[in-house]
Amino acid sequence: MTDRQVYLDFGAATPVVPEVLEAMLPYLGERFYNPSAPYALARGVRADLEAARATLARLIGARPGQVTLTAGATEANNLAFAVVDGPVVTDAAEHESVLACAKAHDHTLVRVGANGRVDPADIAAALTPQTQLVSVELANGEVGAIQPVRAIATVVQEERARRLEAGERMPLYLHTDASQAALTHSVNASTLGVDLMTLSAAKVYGPKQVGLLWSSDDVRLRPLVRGGGQEGGVRSGTENVAGVVGFARALELASARRKGEAKRLASLRNRLQRQLQASFPTMVVSGPVRDAQRLPGLLHVAFPGLEAGRLVIALERRGVSVGTGSACAASRMQASHVLEAMGASPEVARGSLRITLGGPTTEQDVDYAAEQICQVVRAEAARVGVSL
Repeated sequence: MTDRQVYLDFGAATPVVPEVLEAMLPYLGERFYNPSAPYALARGVRADLEAARATLARLIGARPGQVTLTAGATEANNLAFAVVDGPVVTDAAEHESVLACAKAHDHTLVRVGANGRVDPADIAAALTPQTQLVSVELANGEVGAIQPVRAIATVVQEERARRLEAGERMPLYLHTDASQAALTHSVNASTLGVDLMTLSAAKVYGPKQVGLLWSSDDVRLRPLVRGGGQEGGVRSGTENVAGVVGFARALELASARRKGEAKRLASLRNRLQRQLQASFPTMVVSGPVRDAQRLPGLLHVAFPGLEAGRLVIALERRGVSVGTGSACAASRMQASHVLEAMGASPEVARGSLRITLGGPTTEQDVDYAAEQICQVVRAEAARVGVSL
C-alpha cells in the first residue's frame, strides 16, 4: 500500500468543489426553510431557488420555465421517455438508464460503429411513421465518443417535415443526455437542436442526486412523482434548494472554464496514452481516434488476455483509482454493453480500463499512474503467461 492517492475515475463521480459547497451551506443551515411555505423567510428561499433555476436556464440557452429540476440524470431520462407512449429509437451504447426506459416501450436499438459513434443515416433508417422519440446521448461516458447530435436533429427535422407534408399528426421528439459532456462541450439546447436534454450536477463538480430536464415549449411533460404539485405539477416533493443552488454554481464554473479545461484534459489524456502505448504496443484504445470526436479527459484502454478486475485491485493497492466502464455496470460485475455494441471481443472487454481525468489531475498524477499501470500490467501478464 502507498500513501499517495491518484483518483482517475471522474467519469463516475466528481468532488463538490469549494465554491459550490460554499454556495450550498446556507441552505443546509440557517436558510433551511421549505420554499413552498407562505411566510417571508420561506419566500426568500423560494426566490433563491428560482434564481438558481434562472442561472441554469441561462447557461443552457433556455428560459427558466423550460427547466424541470430532478433528483439526478436518471430521473430526468425517465421523465423524458414518459412524454411518449409509442415506439422509440435509441442506440445500443446508451447509458443503462436510457436503455431501461427504451425497453419499457416498443423500441429499436441502432448499432454503433467500432469507434462507438452513431451514424445519423442509421437513425433515419430506424424511423417509422409511428416513432415518437429518438434518444442519443451527447457523449458516451464509457469510451468517450461524442455523438453527432446536431446531425441527428436534422434527420428528425426531415422526418417531421415529411409527416407534415403527408398530413400525419404523430409527434416526434429528440432527447439527449448531455451529462457526461457538460464539462467540456457546449450544452446549449437550441444549438443542439433537441427537444429534451438531461444534465446532472454530479458530473460537473456539484452535488449528487441533483439534475434537470430541459424541454422545449412543444413538449408536454407527464408527472412520474405525484404529490404536492411542485415543479409545475411535473415533479412533486419538497425542492432540494441546497442541491439546486450548488448545481447552478457548478455549471456556472464549468461553463466559464470549459474551453481551457478541455484543452488541458486532452493534453493530459494524450500524455497518458503515449506512455502506455510506448510500453504496450498491442494495447487496444477504444473509442474514436480523432480528438475532436472523443471526450478530452477520458481514455479507455484494454489489455487482451488480462482481467480488468484484478488490475483495478492491484492499482488500488498502489494508490491509483480507475474504473472498468460505467460505475453502474461495474458495481454489478457485468460485461460492458457498450463494448459489446461496438463489436469488441470478449477478451478485449474483460481486460478494459476506463481512466477519466478531472480538475485536480496534474502531469505528476498522470506520470505516476502510467508508471503504476505499466508495472501492474507487466506483473499480471507474467502471472498468466500473456505477451503484451
